[in-house]
Amino acid sequence: GIPVPNDDNHIIYVWLDALMSYKSAIGYPDKNHNLKDLWPAIHVVGKDILRFHAVFWPAFLMAANLPPPEKIFAHGWWTNEGKKISKSENNSIDPYDIISTYGLDQIRYFLFREVPFGKDGDFSKGAIAQRVNADLSNNYGNLIQRICSFIKKNCSNTIENIFDLSEDDKIILDSSVKVIKNYNLFMESYEIDKALKEIFKLITEINVYVDKQAPWTLKKDNIIRMNIVLSVSIELIKRSTLLLYPIIPGSCLKVFKILNLDFKNFNLDNIIILPEKKYYINQVSPIFPRIEVND
Repeated sequence: GIPVPNDDNHIIYVWLDALMSYKSAIGYPDKNHNLKDLWPAIHVVGKDILRFHAVFWPAFLMAANLPPPEKIFAHGWWTNEGKKISKSENNSIDPYDIISTYGLDQIRYFLFREVPFGKDGDFSKGAIAQRVNADLSNNYGNLIQRICSFIKKNCSNTIENIFDLSEDDKIILDSSVKVIKNYNLFMESYEIDKALKEIFKLITEINVYVDKQAPWTLKKDNIIRMNIVLSVSIELIKRSTLLLYPIIPGSCLKVFKILNLDFKNFNLDNIIILPEKKYYINQVSPIFPRIEVND
């Protein structure tokens, strides 16, 4: 009869079959497979199966004369309202339900911002509401709403893109350049929560800049300066939105539509180039409605 493997060998046999399905799912070893287009890549796994992906999987690949993953990143575990998620607790989280309630981008933002990537974290509806309302609704969304609404009402939807910069303008634009550099470093090291903190530090600074410059007051006696402040503000919104795109892509596309810009024209290399021609702002609508919390 067929010999029964011992426990250690049984584990290896099971994981050999499971891990090789990564390759067979894309057609390998058939001649028309596209493994070269997709591999090697960065492999993201749960920390409880790190041993099999960091030891067995590279060994299997090298035995087949195939390259191992570029990197292996083990993510943490989530609890639900402070309790371990389990069948016995019947406290699993329905992704469709939670997304329909709060929004896909809102949930994406919460998951990446709330807990350092790779660490354990707690999932709670109260924490979602607090994070989304504070960061996305009150800070980022409110900035877009009040600047674009002001332009629509007072400037015939037109951004003149005048950059005869004052010292305050130069400081805030230079700050955005520093944030972009820090953002790159954090994203390259998978410190996504720190990258998001950098972006929202900048957004907070932009809000302070707008309050200090007060374009609604400049409208009365200094239209040229008002247009400069609005040009700088929209430029900073554009930069912040591009940085946020990997985390909340759907919402960022809405913002770029309001700004009447094609995000495909921008990247982290050309994002700091100031525009030379005026452009027009489209109709603005709330991007991040506040989440009402029931006591």
